[in-house]
Amino acid sequence: MADRFRVSNARAGLERWLERERDQLPLWLPVALGAGVAAWFLLPGPAQWIGMMMAGVAVALIGLMLSDGGRFGRMLLIGGVALALGCGLAWWRAERVAAPVLARPGVVSMTGRVESVEPLAARGVVRVRLAVETPKGMPPVVRVNIREQDVPAGLSRGAYLRLRGWMMPPPQPGVPGAYDFARTAWFHGIGATGRAFAPVTVLQAGDPPGSNLRMRLSRHIQARIGGGAGAIAATLATGDRGALSDSDADAMRRSGLAHLLSISGLHVTAVVGATMLLVLRLLALFPGLALRVRLPLVAAGAGALTAIGYTLLTGAQVPTVRACVAALLVLAAMAMGREAITLRLVAAAALFVLLVWPETLAGPSFQLSFAAVTAIVALHEHPRVRGWFARREEGWGRRIGRGLLSLFLTGLVVEIALMPIALYHFHKAGLYGAAANIVAIPLTTFVIMPFEALALLFDAVGLGAPFWWIVDEALRFLLALAHATATAPGAVALLPGMPKAAFALILLGGLWIALWRSRMRWVGLVPVAAGVFWAVITPAPDLIVGGEGTHLALRTADGTMALLRDRSGEYTRSMMGEAAGSDADPAALDEQPGARCSHDFCMADIRRGGRVWRISATRSDYLLPYAQLVSACRVSDIVVSDRRLPKGCVPRWLKLDPVTLAKTGGVAINLTSGKVRRVHAAHDRHPWVYPPITRPVKARGGAARHPRHPSQ
Repeated sequence: MADRFRVSNARAGLERWLERERDQLPLWLPVALGAGVAAWFLLPGPAQWIGMMMAGVAVALIGLMLSDGGRFGRMLLIGGVALALGCGLAWWRAERVAAPVLARPGVVSMTGRVESVEPLAARGVVRVRLAVETPKGMPPVVRVNIREQDVPAGLSRGAYLRLRGWMMPPPQPGVPGAYDFARTAWFHGIGATGRAFAPVTVLQAGDPPGSNLRMRLSRHIQARIGGGAGAIAATLATGDRGALSDSDADAMRRSGLAHLLSISGLHVTAVVGATMLLVLRLLALFPGLALRVRLPLVAAGAGALTAIGYTLLTGAQVPTVRACVAALLVLAAMAMGREAITLRLVAAAALFVLLVWPETLAGPSFQLSFAAVTAIVALHEHPRVRGWFARREEGWGRRIGRGLLSLFLTGLVVEIALMPIALYHFHKAGLYGAAANIVAIPLTTFVIMPFEALALLFDAVGLGAPFWWIVDEALRFLLALAHATATAPGAVALLPGMPKAAFALILLGGLWIALWRSRMRWVGLVPVAAGVFWAVITPAPDLIVGGEGTHLALRTADGTMALLRDRSGEYTRSMMGEAAGSDADPAALDEQPGARCSHDFCMADIRRGGRVWRISATRSDYLLPYAQLVSACRVSDIVVSDRRLPKGCVPRWLKLDPVTLAKTGGVAINLTSGKVRRVHAAHDRHPWVYPPITRPVKARGGAARHPRHPSQ
């Protein structure tokens, strides 16, 4: 009886709390839907996916039994349905976009229709998405890079091309925590990627030159402003990042200013606001019209059309779609006389994106975009913060100071919200972004974007030059600020690899703090603290091996990484450094104490966990004498090779050759604990890991299924 009484009291207390938070409950609908989507990406196979959907149904049934007029039961019912729906939606979407993938790398001659053309001036190539028609057995859609000097006249969307190039399947992540292009390519329907050889021939012309408004506008801007400033100007106007150099992009990211390059709320708000102001001012010139028509409503309609048009112009990326949906909701709320900027608006935008493109949840763009806007709105919805920064009668000095303080606090909160996401995906995050944004956001909002719009407008009559000069100088200052901030001592936090569970705890705690309003919100600090502690104490790997066994990085005594092949490319060096949480330039393994290397083979001793580990690796294409190789394996703890090792090669602990790495992908090993992180989880059945494959007809082709999963 006493137990039943305590349960009844607890239920009553929970209902009273939910009643106080009733306005916040709808905000958890996209969270539940997103949890189901995330579960599909994290769980390995169909049995677990079905189990997750059944769990969601079970939660909904429990909620149905408890929904006797209380909010807790209804919350469980709706949340359980959303959880099951999210998991099923992600599964359905992955199956719906399914397309075969090229079986193996090779040179292929093909013809096809151009679906899109994307100039990448910073890399000196033009990226083409091609719908392949011949040969039979090729993936339906491939992505090809064509060098700028090899681009034929008449290359445009809709053109038919004939080309010969080196093609390969979309690459899996090279090491744990690296970018998963294979997953991205799967949801974009890309079955192969590669580079074209000269000559590339246009068999049939496509759209007329200059018909792509986005590319035409981007080229026009870069013709007016050169260098990195022109690349950023084009990015701000059209979302085209092709001309942005890697050094400038990295500086913007490390300084905490990368959000300015993503066409999102800041840009859409500026465009919509400018449109509404212009329409209002023009229509107000006609008194008769102003007396008979609600001009703000007409301006809001014009702003809505502009938001949709701008979203389509800039490529309809996730942040832009989110911002567009939010802008439309704000305009609708203004038209109805309701409060416009609320967390419900953010939740509605998130729900829309997840229902249409559930796969975006797994990418950093969605996470960064919604984390930033949720943090900003939650901060400024807080009554105390509203009181601090509400408008009041005061001198201009206090007003400016209050505005700067508001901007700094907003930037600080956004940096805190984005840091774990940046560390999880990129292994690095800027620490001085709040200070840099105090200058960068007003500069972009009130100088760069308005004057760029005026420059484009006055270019129609040939008078845009003065405005372009102002934009150029402002952007050069912005770039200088980004580089100075990025290179300042201690500007970047590095983390080798955050456990998924730690990341989930931080996100859950952050959402709990942002979405509730009562004091119970601060309970979210517990999972945040636990996740941060877990991430910080996770040790950096001692050994990192790439997915093909070609590249190996060993952690040295001073914490830097030593590479097996000292001529590794910049991408490999960067990938290995990020995975190890090191920003230093990697050293050569054969120069390290305890390493004995020849041209063909390397053996290194390293002390970890109270013992000496011996790691051996092949480093050339030449075969080693069998007896010598077997003898080296026998005295080694770990042997790594980019070619299949004989059965007689039996190391003391681990053999990593293409046979093993085909099952695991790249690995990161902590020698002290013996823990091995792998790219592919055991029994992983996601479709991009073991996709249906296809081969060109000349290679005895036709479509074929991938070899059976190793677990079968």
